[in-house]
Order: sequence, then C-alpha cells, then structure tokens
Amino acid sequence: MDLKTLTELAGVSGNEQAIRQAIAEAARPLCDRVGLDAMGNVKAFIKGTDPENPMHAVLAAHMDEVGFMITSATADGVLRFRCAGSIDPRVTVSKRVLVGDQKVPGVIGAMAIHLQTPEDCSRVLGFDNLYIDIGAKSKEEALESCPQGSYAVFDTPYREFGDGFICAKALDDRVGCLTLLEVLKDRYPCDVTCLFTSEEEVGCRGALGGAFALDADFAIVLEGTTCNDLGDVPDTQKVCRTGEGVAVSFMDRSSMAHVPLYKRMLQLAQAEGIPHQIKRASAGGNDAGALQRKTCAVKTVVLSVPCRYIHSPSSVVKYTDILAQQSLVKAFLNNPRL
Repeated sequence: MDLKTLTELAGVSGNEQAIRQAIAEAARPLCDRVGLDAMGNVKAFIKGTDPENPMHAVLAAHMDEVGFMITSATADGVLRFRCAGSIDPRVTVSKRVLVGDQKVPGVIGAMAIHLQTPEDCSRVLGFDNLYIDIGAKSKEEALESCPQGSYAVFDTPYREFGDGFICAKALDDRVGCLTLLEVLKDRYPCDVTCLFTSEEEVGCRGALGGAFALDADFAIVLEGTTCNDLGDVPDTQKVCRTGEGVAVSFMDRSSMAHVPLYKRMLQLAQAEGIPHQIKRASAGGNDAGALQRKTCAVKTVVLSVPCRYIHSPSSVVKYTDILAQQSLVKAFLNNPRL
C-alpha cells in the first residue's frame, strides 16, 4: 500500500473503519497473525528469527486523522459541527469536505468578508461562526443526508510537488502507518508487534486500551510532528526541519524518552548514515504517553517525520524524511539492544 492510498482514505477519530480495513488487509499476508481489539486497533505480529532473543518490540502509529462531527443543522439547511481533534479554524474556511458514509460533498463556509464588521475582521472566527454547506435547502433535507453524529473529513487529493515534497491530508500519521507496513515486509531477530492505533487525536484512547494486552520490552512510536521551519522564525523556535531526516524526541507533553533508547537511536543513525535530527521542542503529545504508562512500564522513544501545516487539509512532508524514519527503525530492529 502506498502513501497516496493511505492519505486519501477517510479515518476521522472514532470512525476509522475504512483505513482500518485497508491496513488489516495489507498487513495480513505479511504477518504471522493480525487481530483487532475492542478499541479498533490493528495488531500485526511477526515472530523473530533468533530463538535465543526473547525481546518483543512494539511499534505504534495511529490510523486516525483530525476531522469534524455534525451536531445540528439550521433552518436554511447548513450543517453545524464540532472538531474531532485539534484544528485551527483559520485553516478550514472554504475547504472542501466529505460528510457521512455517503461522502456527501460540502464546503466549510463563513460570513462573507464584505459583511463582516471591523471587530470580525480583527479576530479569528471560531467554529461557532462556521458551517458546512452541502447545498441543502432546509434543515430536514440537510439532516436526512447528513444526520447528527455523521463524520466529515477534508477532501484533499494527494499531490507530489517541488523537490520531493508531498501535500496531502492525514500525513499525521499515515506516514507512520506506511513505515509500519514497510517494517512488516521483513523479519528481525526479535518479535515485533505493529500496533495501528485508533483515536490518538482525541486523547490516545486506542493506545491506552491496546497497550494493556501487550507485553513489550520497548515501544517505538512513529509519528508526524510539527516543523515550524518557515518564515521569520528564530532558529530556537524551529521544532525540526523538512529534508533533514527523522526527528528523534527526548520528550513531549505526554512522555519522556527512555534515555538509553533515545541515545541508541542517535548512535545508530550516526553509524548507519541515516539523516536525522533532534526534535527541539517538547510540544504536542502522542501514543508514547499511553504506552509508557501501561501496567508494566515500557521503555519508549518517538521517531517522527517533520510535517508542515499539520492538522490541516494540506499538510506537507518530504519523502526522504519518511525513508529516514523507516531506515532507523529497521536498523534498530535488526540489532535490538540498548
């Protein structure tokens, strides 16, 4: 499965059926076993090749993406909604979406600039001031097509552009899902479980449940992470840079890397000539926080692909950074020691 397919599938937090089914089908011929749990996580297991190596590595990447959920409709037929995950309202106005199981096309709208007051123009319009227009003429017609509780996802095609860049929705974290599927194509001395998690964007809920059924020696979380590498940004505020390799995190808002595992990743990257960088801000959170605090605490580290315009309809990554993420995790699995 390629990145185009992964990013164009819908999978808003809590509604990951399409992406989950596609990943399970892609993983099944590569694995010793593939299973689903009650939270909708996909668990793909491959047995290690060295019978004297008892180690078990868990690799995690989340399937879900940010999106919207329909809450109501107005008398004139536009849909009101709330976010599933963290989205900046400034990146949503005039963007195309697909709503519900029938993929009803819609556009996120706001009051025209001509009608806004000076006060409106000086502030960011919140989601209470936005709506989704599906071309319905009444509340009843709108809710018949898109009932309350329907999910909406950005309608963004995959595009390659410039010097090896990719623009798509859901790069956070379909880049990690792609890496997991690449990992499953090989065998390693240790046992490996690839955990494709649900509902990360709304509180790492899938990983919280999925982690308790896994007895792991260490966990490597594969993510997409914010860059902040463009414009008049001081170097000290640039989290990481596209094109400079996989970003290794020492901490974020939900977890702290196991120091020997963190150092081992940096040593391996240096020794193998894998492009890499240190993530220079403890911003954001991910499934590492859930995995680190399971019943039997697990050594964790996060390896991320730098991502511009994250949690937007048009995120951007560089493909060489994805390859660097894949190379580093495979290098570790082929020599799993601290």
